[in-house]
Amino acid sequence: MTSPTPFYDLDDYLAVPRVSGLAVAPDGSRLVTTIAELDADRTAFVTALWELDPAGQRPARRLTRGAKGESSPAFTGEGDLLFLAARPLPAAPGGENRAGADAAGSEGDPPVTLWRLPAVGGEAVSELALPGAISAVRTARNAPATVVAAPMLPSAADIDDDRRLRGLRRDNKITAILHSGYPVRHWDHDLGPDQPHLLDADGPRDLSPRPGDGLREVAFDVSADGRFVITTWAVPEAGAARRVTLVRIDRATGERSTLLSEPEANLGSPAISPDGTAVAYLRETLPTPDTAPRVTLCRLRFGSEPQVLTEDWDRWPETVSWTVDGTALLVTADDHGRRPIFRVDPDTGAVTRLTHDDHAYTDVCPAPGGVIFALRSSYAAPPHPVRIDPDGTVTEIPCVDRPRLPGTVTELVASAGDGTPIRAWLVLPERDDPAPLLLWIHGGPLGSWNSWHWRWNPWLLAAQGYAVLLPDPGLSTGYGQEFIQRGWGAWGAEPYTDLLAAVDAATADPRIDGTRTAAMGGSFGGYMANWIAGHTDRFDAIVTHAGLWALDQFGGTTDSAYWWGREMTPQMAERNSPHRHVANIATPMLVIHGDKDYRVPIGEALRLWYDLLHRSKPAADADGVSPHRFLYFPSENHWVLKPQHAKLWYQVVIAFLARHVLGRDVEPPETLG
Repeated sequence: MTSPTPFYDLDDYLAVPRVSGLAVAPDGSRLVTTIAELDADRTAFVTALWELDPAGQRPARRLTRGAKGESSPAFTGEGDLLFLAARPLPAAPGGENRAGADAAGSEGDPPVTLWRLPAVGGEAVSELALPGAISAVRTARNAPATVVAAPMLPSAADIDDDRRLRGLRRDNKITAILHSGYPVRHWDHDLGPDQPHLLDADGPRDLSPRPGDGLREVAFDVSADGRFVITTWAVPEAGAARRVTLVRIDRATGERSTLLSEPEANLGSPAISPDGTAVAYLRETLPTPDTAPRVTLCRLRFGSEPQVLTEDWDRWPETVSWTVDGTALLVTADDHGRRPIFRVDPDTGAVTRLTHDDHAYTDVCPAPGGVIFALRSSYAAPPHPVRIDPDGTVTEIPCVDRPRLPGTVTELVASAGDGTPIRAWLVLPERDDPAPLLLWIHGGPLGSWNSWHWRWNPWLLAAQGYAVLLPDPGLSTGYGQEFIQRGWGAWGAEPYTDLLAAVDAATADPRIDGTRTAAMGGSFGGYMANWIAGHTDRFDAIVTHAGLWALDQFGGTTDSAYWWGREMTPQMAERNSPHRHVANIATPMLVIHGDKDYRVPIGEALRLWYDLLHRSKPAADADGVSPHRFLYFPSENHWVLKPQHAKLWYQVVIAFLARHVLGRDVEPPETLG
């Protein structure tokens, strides 16, 4: 029997379709998104392309049904639909797979290649297969030009040689990598020995010979006429650091030149104007131990000096795109627990808010006639597509049914000790008596609780009867530069006291039972959970996921140590490291970590676990049984994403909270053995 809302049953929840990504045809007549659903084994999400009705009248229509799924839709200037997919390729003459025997996936798996679905209809055809998996695709709006990102081995003379060298490594079972620079890992995978390149899909032709590590985490755009590409390009600096510049590549000749390079800033998110005369981009200043970074929107007219457009706007633009007519820039930015779309005048920098609802917008796709398509979400609704007309009217476009929520969400504003407002979302369950409170701390730390998250979802805990508090303490984005600065270099100070102020405000609500409380968080939220454990006994249980524990250890082992090192000096680490307070911990803790987490390496959890058992107050009872628990995922990364593991994650968290907050013994899932 299906529950009235999927949040009461983890299997039902995981089966809810998930919408992400959006692409619009140049003439605005077609709109495509991707929808992920569980596979038959319930051990992976498979994404397919679906066509939406731009007018918002007809239901969504499925376009693809590949066994491994499809992603990254992009329309060509002619109206054909390109996408990436790991599909078997047609055999070349002689019977060999057209990508070569050394396809990018594991042995026997098809590579991720580029496919074309013609506008006139029919079956998708293979467009481009390379020895390394294609990771991104961009098209020209008004010309038959497509550029892709794909890796090549550094000593490869060309694509055929890259295929030969990959086969040599495979046949000899070689996995070793010789590094000469930094970083060596990212998120959940090793970097190298191949390096990302940009290639013209026509040929294909390499547009970035010998890039080194310049195109790691690349963001690039193709001019509307297809003549040139502007891309981010990382350059190495002293102290194993990297700084991001903007580079222009001529598509016909491959000539490459540095467009912009600033010694004190990273430049990103390039968006070329429709007429090809300018590029808009985001500029993020390099932080120092005392000063937080600042993000502004800039524009460069080719042949002129760059112009900072939003110097006086106290928000951080996150994404940037041009309107089709080139008269304005569209940006999204966190703002008081929302993420609206804003219109920015490219000449004056004047900012006008376009959306005024309680949602966070992503995947902004401008269309002709001043229409904008986008995805939006909030804590009351998962991502769904909308159409925004020039008069500001927002129309939901039929896609998938949204699940009914097991409660309500409201806004709460607390007051910090210095009078600073601390705002939060408060999720309330469907119950008549006061609910136990769960404080859930966001990661980042430069972020905000402002959009739906399938992985960190408060409604699953609300279905268990908890009220869930989602506060934005100091360091959170969307409240101005001063609010970020109040926690910079002082993680254990204002961010900690801000969280407690939010808890005080929540427990003053008669719908909340302040005698039964817990705290949890992931990443920086896990850090704060660890810090809270060593500084107060007010919570009955604490869950720390992928949390920083010993800052002196973390600083040199994370995948981008140079970034954290700009704030995390030895003095800052000494003042703010949770491990120094382990002897004060009296609250039962559930430690969770994935071994493939390179952002917060597993050493943080291993050291925390040993310290808890060795030095915390309730290290063990008289029988030697510890109240603490350690949930370890050998094959997961920073988030724990596989459906079966996400389910187990919630099962263990729910059982741990039930025992220590509700006083109920819940057996761990039998899948743990």
